[in-house]
Amino acid sequence: MIGISKLYCGAVEPSDALRYGRRSKNLPSHLLQFSVDKKPVVVWNMTQACNLKCVHCYAQAKARGGRDELSTEEGMALIDDLAAFGSPVLLFSGGEPLMHPGLTDLISHAVKSGMRAVISTNGTLITREKASELKDLGLSYVGISLDGLDEVNDRFRGVKGAYDMALNGIANCQEVGLKVGLRFTMNKRNLDEIPGIFDLLEQRDIPRVCFYHLVYTGRGSSLIEEDLSHDETRQVVDLIMNRTRDLYDRGLPKEVLTVDNHADGPYLYLRMLKENSPRANGVLELLKMNEGNSSGLGIGCVSWDGRIHADQFWRSHTFGNVRERPFSEIWTDSSIPLLAQLKEKKKHVTGRCQACRWLDVCGGNFRARAEAAAGDPWAPDPACYLTDDEIENVD
Repeated sequence: MIGISKLYCGAVEPSDALRYGRRSKNLPSHLLQFSVDKKPVVVWNMTQACNLKCVHCYAQAKARGGRDELSTEEGMALIDDLAAFGSPVLLFSGGEPLMHPGLTDLISHAVKSGMRAVISTNGTLITREKASELKDLGLSYVGISLDGLDEVNDRFRGVKGAYDMALNGIANCQEVGLKVGLRFTMNKRNLDEIPGIFDLLEQRDIPRVCFYHLVYTGRGSSLIEEDLSHDETRQVVDLIMNRTRDLYDRGLPKEVLTVDNHADGPYLYLRMLKENSPRANGVLELLKMNEGNSSGLGIGCVSWDGRIHADQFWRSHTFGNVRERPFSEIWTDSSIPLLAQLKEKKKHVTGRCQACRWLDVCGGNFRARAEAAAGDPWAPDPACYLTDDEIENVD
């Protein structure tokens, strides 16, 4: 996760993170990525049920959830363990988390346990009453997925009218004062929609957007040929930086992030050097604090059936099940080979990643994408768009 607004527009400085000692338990939410202890943010895909049919769904959601889903009681035990372990954030996801019958009780329990609770949703089920309920529970944030405007979004979602329903969900959250933002997965089919997403942020006064790079897992595997080329990726990251800067310059700051391609960090820094930015060195310091990809370390995933994964996209590897052992025990078990390797992945990446001068900044990028493309979790990430000259070590 690369905070374009934080870094490029100066919304955060190194001193902001250092002031809190860089400990997860002390850092405010917008600084968590700079923690030194990397206590895991946990994504809980609590149900496989969903009312939409998204073509790129990593969870391969379906109309109904399975009988193997964790019960509300098992979810409560999971939350107790995560809170005691020091996980700062629990992200309720799916499928569609609003289709889980125990969602409100579980959110309430997470908040009372001292965790920050957020949800990732398609937004279509957020009525005015539901938004008010979520606000009263202490939910911190609602991330609503849009992959374009109007018909483009509806084609991705597989349901006509999904766009309008999502906009209603956004409006309902705003009406009750519940922070809401957008999630957008970039690919060739919706590349031209990005300017319109920025326009939507401004028109609807939406404070946050996350632009996700495509990961080739779940139903997203079918879109591998639709991923952006390296040149297209460079152009779109430049566009995102330009539009973010424009908003800041006009006194309309938004929180803008890119997710799941940590080459964005070095690329942003190199651009700032070309622009002779006096903040470039401070940005590099923040990028090193961030450490790049954090799968298996600063982010983890619990599936609907209790299985633990390195992140929500990488389901081909399972480290254990919370029905058998607590998450905290499994996450810290150094006898699990891949999990242990992910905590020191810089020792295991191969090819151009191994020799890259930005390894401390990007952490080897996204391992799930590398394995999906090459069959080897330690191969170079094919979505890295930095040139050989840009990654070459220089004295």
